[in-house]
Amino acid sequence: MTNSTHFGYQTVAEEEKVHKVAEVFHSVAAKYDVMNDFMSAGLHRVWKAFTIAEAGIRPGFKVLDIAGGTGDLAKAFAKQAGPGGEVWLTDINESMLRVGRDRLLNKGLITPTSLCDAEKLPFPDNYFDRVSVAFGLRNMTHKDVALAEMRRVLKPGGKLLVLEFSKVWEPLKKPYDLYSFSVLPWLGKRVADDADSYRYLAESIRMHPDQETLKAMMQEAGLERVRYFNLTAGVAALHTGIKL
Repeated sequence: MTNSTHFGYQTVAEEEKVHKVAEVFHSVAAKYDVMNDFMSAGLHRVWKAFTIAEAGIRPGFKVLDIAGGTGDLAKAFAKQAGPGGEVWLTDINESMLRVGRDRLLNKGLITPTSLCDAEKLPFPDNYFDRVSVAFGLRNMTHKDVALAEMRRVLKPGGKLLVLEFSKVWEPLKKPYDLYSFSVLPWLGKRVADDADSYRYLAESIRMHPDQETLKAMMQEAGLERVRYFNLTAGVAALHTGIKL
């Protein structure tokens, strides 16, 4: 019997979701950063800057950036970890990974990249000082498996950082829905010539666990001292947890 899961508001077979998510990100890779600026009015840069500050990367750290896409976090981490550090940029989507790798190279940052699935990380146990995933967890089919893998590869004392869209403050829900389901697909059509992918992204945000649910999932994965920070009234949230 085939297991089913969500692709936005659709119910699809698990293996079908993998292909559908891949199609979305192959489609949007070239315009991903431009669309992020349009979608969030540039706020995604503020959220990422907060995440980078919370990561507290020091020279020599080993860092894994999962679903790293166009490389915003990996770029900052590589500069902070320095030549003695090791910062991996990874993504399951080849188009996104290529864009990220090229951006890092253009900045003079030569750092390892890997095409890999967050549910089956090709790294040893207890290896990284920090693991990050920004706006990628909601696209993963088995979030519990991915979180357990992230914990596995962390060193004792290491920190996981999960930046993701979350549940917005209730008074803002109606205007946020109007924006997400009317303005966002229109922007996707005008800027990236792809309304459907951005409609999926809006739906995937609604299907993602809220702040407290994700906190509980991280605790169930074995992380300790889990907490979260609401960003821009809960439009996004940064969750952090420690492996003890």
